[in-house]
Amino acid sequence: MVRPNHMNAAGRLFGGMLMQWLDEVAGLVAKRHTRSNIITASVDNLHFMHGAYQGEMVVIIGKVTYVGNTSLEVRVDTYVEHLEDGMRHPINRAYFTMVALDENDKPKKVPGLILETESEKAEWEAGKKRRQIRMMRKKEGF
Repeated sequence: MVRPNHMNAAGRLFGGMLMQWLDEVAGLVAKRHTRSNIITASVDNLHFMHGAYQGEMVVIIGKVTYVGNTSLEVRVDTYVEHLEDGMRHPINRAYFTMVALDENDKPKKVPGLILETESEKAEWEAGKKRRQIRMMRKKEGF
């Protein structure tokens, strides 16, 4: 629930507060998938579609969409859920790259991902493209 201490000067949910919540959800999803400690390597495609206001219920859903060798991508979708009718309206989407860590805080291999639906397969292919873009940005220094 968006509370007064979560607000920015414009009367909406502070973006930094939402980013903290998103990072926590992405970390929990990654930790659950890898059964290990994780770190956040990057966040991209953070897209604010709509604000959230005091008293609104925020629902955050994370899902593993792609896995590499030691890293995985977690898509995090955020909605405002209206109590009157239970309808959810999207307000944010972000993609987090998380890295699995061994007991010495060194990157470790992550488990594979079972793709069952066409939607999951499409998200995997999109995740491969996003990974290529991330690698290109890293190589070019931005």
